[in-house]
Amino acid sequence: MSASPSRSYAIAAALVAWAGVLLQFYLSLRLAAQSGQGVTAGLISFFGFFTVLTNIAVCLAFTIPVLARKSAAGQFFARPFAVAGVATSIAFVGLAYHFLLRNVWNPEGAQLFANVLLHYVTPALFVLYWLLFWRSGSLRWIDAVVWAIYPTIYFVYALVRGHIIGSYPYGFIDVSLIGFRRALINAIGLLFLFVLLGVLMVWVDRRARRPIS
Repeated sequence: MSASPSRSYAIAAALVAWAGVLLQFYLSLRLAAQSGQGVTAGLISFFGFFTVLTNIAVCLAFTIPVLARKSAAGQFFARPFAVAGVATSIAFVGLAYHFLLRNVWNPEGAQLFANVLLHYVTPALFVLYWLLFWRSGSLRWIDAVVWAIYPTIYFVYALVRGHIIGSYPYGFIDVSLIGFRRALINAIGLLFLFVLLGVLMVWVDRRARRPIS
């Protein structure tokens, strides 16, 4: 029996998404080693970024339904609500990077390649995956608020982590540079934009009902 189009797409896209995550994992560990730090420091840095965490979520959303569809995780990632939530989060990653962060640094070589995969290629692949195979017309407006729980938890985590280790993953929430008040305002503003993006996703979903293959 031949694989369905959605399954074939998921397998191919998963390979690309995992390549970006694993390359960044290697680069984070290598950078930590080059700066005289250990593996632990590299892991803390790697898992400190919303980009990395969300790309991992994309990898799981592509992979688990293919390898273990009947598992609890497989059933979760086979729900339109879950797929749309991941699509919203990874779209936010791409948009936030493009408009807020792409001029902050100038990666080269392997880091540039990882950067393009994580911020542009994987977001485009997953949003297209959602558009092609997961628009069910079942999403609710409140879903946009529910999806925002994830970045809210991340912002709290990033602030607590930064306070403990003295390093923040993004300049716009770097309390040591801009102060807690400005960091909180920036976080709230970004959460508001995230909810608006989620509302847009729900609106697109409600425009057409498509069978899930």
